[in-house]
Amino acid sequence: MNKSYVPLYRKYRPQRLEEIVGQEHVKKALTNAIESNRISHAYLFTGPRGTGKTSSARIFAKSLNCEKGPTISPCNECENCINITKSVPIDVIEIDAASNRSVSDAEEIIRNVAMAPIRSRYKIYIIDEVHMLTPTAFNALLKTLEEPPENVIFILATTEVHKVLDTIKSRCQRFDFKRITTNDIAKHLRFISDAEKINITDDALNYIASNSAGGMRDSIALLDQLSVLNSTKDAINVDDINRLLGRLSFGSLSLLFENIIKSDANSALEVLNDIYNQGNEPSQILSNFLEYLRNALILKSTDAKSAFNVLQLNDEQVKQLTTYLNNIETHQIVSLIDKCSAYIKELKLTTNPKLWLDVAVLDMSNLAQNTKLDDLQNRLQQLEAGHIVKSAPAYNTPPMPVNKMSVNEVKKEDIKAASEPKQIKTSPSVTKSADTGVSSEIKDLWGKFLDNISSFASRAILKKHALPVKFAPDEVIIAIKTDSWLTKFREEADRMALIESAANAVTGGNPKIVLRAPQADDDKLRADSSVPTPAVQNEPKKTLIPENSKIEEEILDTVEKNDEQEEIIANDNDSDEKKTSQITGSSNREDAAFHSDNVNMVIDLFEGKIIE
Repeated sequence: MNKSYVPLYRKYRPQRLEEIVGQEHVKKALTNAIESNRISHAYLFTGPRGTGKTSSARIFAKSLNCEKGPTISPCNECENCINITKSVPIDVIEIDAASNRSVSDAEEIIRNVAMAPIRSRYKIYIIDEVHMLTPTAFNALLKTLEEPPENVIFILATTEVHKVLDTIKSRCQRFDFKRITTNDIAKHLRFISDAEKINITDDALNYIASNSAGGMRDSIALLDQLSVLNSTKDAINVDDINRLLGRLSFGSLSLLFENIIKSDANSALEVLNDIYNQGNEPSQILSNFLEYLRNALILKSTDAKSAFNVLQLNDEQVKQLTTYLNNIETHQIVSLIDKCSAYIKELKLTTNPKLWLDVAVLDMSNLAQNTKLDDLQNRLQQLEAGHIVKSAPAYNTPPMPVNKMSVNEVKKEDIKAASEPKQIKTSPSVTKSADTGVSSEIKDLWGKFLDNISSFASRAILKKHALPVKFAPDEVIIAIKTDSWLTKFREEADRMALIESAANAVTGGNPKIVLRAPQADDDKLRADSSVPTPAVQNEPKKTLIPENSKIEEEILDTVEKNDEQEEIIANDNDSDEKKTSQITGSSNREDAAFHSDNVNMVIDLFEGKIIE
């Protein structure tokens, strides 16, 4: 081993406050404290790793103990400065709390604190990773930290300040170190590269800076590792970094992304196998792809200029990624991110990571299919127009022409042409249904009767649980199929008043109201029921809803959903409907008068009927 070699992060460690990259607020505060001679007895430096906490602590100690000081510009030539630079523990003692965390270690510090400095103005203790101390060790130091002997200073450094006891934090002046910006890191790396004559591109330096999580030490360490690839002919580029670190190239990730948004599962699996066979681990593949999706989401949600500082891409990569984003929407990228994150968690638990890697790519390939908002809107418009909707157009395929008329604008001829309607014979106003034996006149009367029920809840209950038996000027008979509701309508005055008011409006008189359970001879009474009402139109309806058409299916679905909603409104737990239907031979679905308001509205809109 070459003993003269010094790693770059140590060689270029800052030796003065002005050499610290970023952290302007910390540099200004410490400078003012030195110049005004307002030195506290305890400091707490906290922040992410590699942001300059320990370096700042050493520089601050050097500034205080320099033979030409206290000064903001230590000479770095006197014996005190040299000892601090070389970490010689004379008057500035550095302690790693991760390996010296017990009570006995804290007691040793307390014993040594009582001794005066040997050569310097201050005896300074720099305790790194102070959060690793045990609670008992913290408590042992508490009194000494609050009132240390004269000329003793504690500087505590930590990356996890939330683990430090509040009683300790309250006795220190706290300085929070921020993550260093990508631009500042890249500029400092260029300075080091030029000084060390490392031939590397600016894109590569930006890539290092953007992948260092704001830590200068990690960036310099990676640059040091890349320096072994230094060549006078070819500059070190991003691909060299990816190969050295085992990361996926932007081109490989782009090819995988392109096939996923095309929903081309076969091609996506082929690309995945090529990447896997290059020696990349499944967790690394998905992690790199997740970063790629993160860049895609940022670029899709913002413009390239405002997103440049947070994107881990150069101009050419941004341009290439933008072309892919024209064929995918923001919510689809978010869905891919959710899926990718979920499968990364699965990989940590499974014993067969390649299997889950394949499943992840197949799942993400299918996820983008048929989820574009434009496709969904087109399909909805086709449903409204009564057309049969086939599968949505594939990726990059022009959408099929759609009639953009709303439901209210659909022509009756278009509905009639959708399929051949079943012919229905019409007869005078007392024509009976072939299935139920219920006259069309009493259906009309029952519909008018329900329209005159002012209470929505009572109307919904009667639609579902009641059948008309007789409508005459002197008597109105209504069969309620459920015993519990029959009892309530008989005994509750408010409900009975609603029925009487509606019956009076329909019959034009003051008939006797009879509420009872269904009986076997109800069909005969319905056939004989007669009320003087305006003549019913005998001409056939112009348009019928076609048999097995999409509209009929939608109406039936609406009926089923509406029945569930009415069940909640009515809060009915009885189940006598099936039994009564067998007695009366009637069916809610077959009788339009018994359907919900939504279904009746559709029937009236198209002047049609529901037919079998």
